[in-house]
Amino acid sequence: MGELRDGKRLSGGASAGLWLLGGLLMLVGLWLAIGGGWLLRLGGSPYYLIAGGLCLASGVLIARARKLGFWLYMVLVAGTLIWALAEVGLHFWLLLPRVGGPLVVALYMAMPWVTRPLGITSAKAPGGAGVRGGVAAMGAVALVAALALAYRGTNALADAGMVRPAAGTDWPVYAGSPGGTRFADASQITPGNVGNLKVAWTYRTGDLPANYPNSRSAQMFEATPLKVGDTLFLCTPRNIVIALDAETGREKWRHDPKADTTGIPMLICRGVAYHEAPVASVSDCPRRILVATVDARMIALDAATGKLCQSFGRNGEISLRDGMGAVKPGFHYVTSPATIVGNAAIIGGFILDNMAVDEPAGVIRAFDAISGKQLWAWDSGRADGNAPLKPGESYTRGSPNAWSLFSADPKLGLVYVPTGNPTPDHFGGQRSADIERYGSSVVALDAATGKLRWAFQTVHHDLWDYDVASQPVLFDLAVNGQSVPALIQATKQGEVFLLDRRTGRPLSPVEERPVPQGNVPGERYSPTQPTSVGMPNFAPQALREADMWGATPLDQLWCRIQFRQMDYRGKFTPPSEDQALIFPGNNGIMNWGSVAVDQQRQIMVVPTSYMPLLLKLIPRKDAPAGDNIVVEGQNAISPMTGAPYAVKTARPFLSPVGLPCNAPPWGQIAAVDLKTKTMLWQRPLGTTSDHAPLGIAVPGVFNQGGAITTAGGLIFIGAAMDNYLRAFDLKSGKELWKGRLPAGGQALPMSYVSARSGKQFVVIASGGHQFMNTTIGDYVVAYSLPDANGK
Repeated sequence: MGELRDGKRLSGGASAGLWLLGGLLMLVGLWLAIGGGWLLRLGGSPYYLIAGGLCLASGVLIARARKLGFWLYMVLVAGTLIWALAEVGLHFWLLLPRVGGPLVVALYMAMPWVTRPLGITSAKAPGGAGVRGGVAAMGAVALVAALALAYRGTNALADAGMVRPAAGTDWPVYAGSPGGTRFADASQITPGNVGNLKVAWTYRTGDLPANYPNSRSAQMFEATPLKVGDTLFLCTPRNIVIALDAETGREKWRHDPKADTTGIPMLICRGVAYHEAPVASVSDCPRRILVATVDARMIALDAATGKLCQSFGRNGEISLRDGMGAVKPGFHYVTSPATIVGNAAIIGGFILDNMAVDEPAGVIRAFDAISGKQLWAWDSGRADGNAPLKPGESYTRGSPNAWSLFSADPKLGLVYVPTGNPTPDHFGGQRSADIERYGSSVVALDAATGKLRWAFQTVHHDLWDYDVASQPVLFDLAVNGQSVPALIQATKQGEVFLLDRRTGRPLSPVEERPVPQGNVPGERYSPTQPTSVGMPNFAPQALREADMWGATPLDQLWCRIQFRQMDYRGKFTPPSEDQALIFPGNNGIMNWGSVAVDQQRQIMVVPTSYMPLLLKLIPRKDAPAGDNIVVEGQNAISPMTGAPYAVKTARPFLSPVGLPCNAPPWGQIAAVDLKTKTMLWQRPLGTTSDHAPLGIAVPGVFNQGGAITTAGGLIFIGAAMDNYLRAFDLKSGKELWKGRLPAGGQALPMSYVSARSGKQFVVIASGGHQFMNTTIGDYVVAYSLPDANGK
C-alpha cells in the first residue's frame, strides 16, 4: 500500500519514486556534510557543510512526501548559484560542476511525477506550475550567461607585417633554423585557404611498441623530419632512420641500427642532424645524416643511400659512453639530435631522474661530423670545464645534463645549451658548488673550443626538477630602430627570459624575489629565485581552494579537502616529508616544445600546460630497499640512492574519477608582441573530446610538442591530447582549420615547399604519447592544398 500524505494514500509507484529521490539526496547530503565538516576544520569553505545539511534534510522530507523538502532544495539551488557566482564569476567551465548537478536535480524535481505526490501540482497551490517555470528559468539564465562568457572573443591584433612570397623550400634542421625559431618561410597556405587543406600522403614506419596494442610500453614518436632537396629524413623511437620522397611520402631507404633498449624507460628520438661537407674533404658521404641513439651511439649515414659512412668513427659509428664511467642500463641515453656548427656535431644526453647521487655526467661534447673524432668537452661539474680527462678519469658524476635541443648562432660561433639540474632532482644537500653553478641554466659555449662565454641561471639550487627543457630561440629584436641579437629562454616555471645572446645580459628586467624556505635536515635553500618582470609571465597564479575543480560537487569537495591538507606555498614550495603540491611541477608550463618566433612580424607563439603534481620525500629508513626500486603508477617511488631520502615521485593531482583537481583550461596557446612585450591574445588549446565520457569537449588540455609559424600568417600545432593538427590565425588567434590525425600528434610539425610540384606541405609525426594517454601509432601525415583537379 502507498504512503499517506495529508490523509490521502499515495500510489506505490509514487511513494517508491519519492523514496528513491529522497534516498539519493540523503546519500549526497551525507557525503557533503561529512566532507564539508572536514573541510571547514581545515579552514575551508563552509558551503559544503551547509549544502550537505540542506540536502540531507530535503531528502528526509521528500522521502516522507513532505513538500517542505522541495522548498529546502530550491533554497539550496538558489544559494548554490549565488555562492558559485561569487566564487568563480561567469566562467562556464568553472560554474558547470558547481551548479550543473544541482540544477539538473532541481529541474527533475519540478516535473509532475515529483510535484504531484508532494501536493504542489495545481496552479492554485503554492508554487504550482510557476515552481517548474521558475526553476527552469533559473537554470536557463545561469547557463545562458555562462555560455555567453565562454564564447567571448579573443583580443584583436594589429597587422604586424606583410606576407612574403612563397619560399621555404627546405627544413634542414630540427626547428627549421639553427636558432630554433620554428618558422617556415612559405606563404602558399594562408588564412584564406587553409580550410581547404587535405591529406596529401600518409606513411607508416612500422615501429610500434612491443606487443602493441596489448602493450603500451613507453615509446614516443616525437620526431620532426628534416627536408633537404627532395627528401625527408626522420627517426623512429628505436632510432630507425628513414628517408622519404618529399612529394609523395614514398620510402627511399631505411637503416635500423638495432639499438639495445635494455633498461630504457622511454624510447624517444626527436630527430636527426644533416651535415654537408665540401666534396674534396671526405672520401665518402659528402651529405650525411647523423643520428644519436638510445644506446648512446652516434651513427653517420649516407644521405643518398642510407649506408654507413665508413669515414666516421669505426664502421660509421662512435660510442657516446667514452669517459662516462660506470653506466647502469637506462641511466644514460640520447633523445635529441646533435646541433651542427661548421664541422662540429655538438650533443648532450639524458640522465635518468632521481635514481642516485652518483649518476653519469651531463657532459656536453663536440665531435667532428666527418671523422667522428671528439673535438672538445665541457664538463660543468669541474672548475675548468674544458680540462682533458686524465687516464682512468671520468667526467663529473651527477653534473647537470642537457637532454633537450640546442641552438646555434654560426656568425657568433656560439652554441646555446639548456641545462638540467644536478642529480638527484629533489634533494641537493650534497651538491658541490661547481655542480650547482650551471644547473637549470642556459649556457653559451664557443662552438669551436667548448669554452664558456656566458651563463644565465633560471633556477637557483633547483629542488623541483625545473630543468631548462625548452630549446633557446634566437632572433633579432628591434630596439630603438636597431637590431639586437636576442635569445628567448622559456622555462618550466612559466618565465620567459629575454637575453642578449652575445653576453647573456637581460634585455628585459629580471628581479630576484624571495621564495619559501624548507626545513629538511641537511638541505639548503636559495632565499630568492629569478623572475622575469618585463615579459608576459605564463606562471600560474597561486592556487586557492576555490580553484579546485571536479565533474561534480562531490569530487570537487574531495579535491578541496586534499588541497587543504597539502603543503603548498606557490611554485617554489620546497619538497619535504609532508605531501607537497608542486605547481607547475616537472612537466612544466613550457617543455621541449619551446616557443615559436615569427622574425618578420616580431611575434612569439607560446603553447602552455598546467598540471599540478604531488611530491613527497621518504626518509631512507622508510624507503624500499635496493638501488633501482621504482614502483610504477600513482605510488611510484624513485630511490635517490646516496641521498638521505627517496622520493614518491611527481604524479598528477587528480580527483577520484581521474580528472585534474585544478580548473581548466589545462592548456593554452598565446601570442606575444616582442616589440612591446605585451600579450596579443591567448586561448585554450585542444579539448577533452577524445578522453571524456560522451566526447564532452572541455577546452584547453595538456599539450606536448610545440608550434610553428609560417610566412602565410598561420600557426600550426598538434601537441594537444586530442588527435588533431590545428591551424590558427596568427593575427587573431582564431582557429581556422583542424585535421584529424590517426594518432596523437605529440611532435613539432614542419613545413616546406616541394620543388617538384611547387606545393607547400605541412607534415607531422602522429605517434601518440603513453604518458598523455593519446592514441598510439607510427604515422607520418602530410597535408597540402588540392590541385585544380582536386588532388
